[in-house]
Amino acid sequence: MRKSRFTEAQIVGILKQHEAGMGTKELCRQHGISVTTFYKWKSKFGGMEVSDVAKMRALEDENRRLKRIVADQVLHIDTLKIAASGNF
Repeated sequence: MRKSRFTEAQIVGILKQHEAGMGTKELCRQHGISVTTFYKWKSKFGGMEVSDVAKMRALEDENRRLKRIVADQVLHIDTLKIAASGNF
């Protein structure tokens, strides 16, 4: 996945400028982003503070780690079932 050239803190700052009354097109032109990118950011980070974004990132990382653990366990269980059945 491509890394954004903006940090989450910068994105939240840009969204705060929009909430303060700056126009969308002017804001996008000033920061060199497309209107589509702005609205994607707004749907993901809208109404958040920088600390909320950090918490969200930590939760996403933990969720990714836990999903990997579950997938490994399922694979291990399937392997044991195949070995126990003797059909290998």
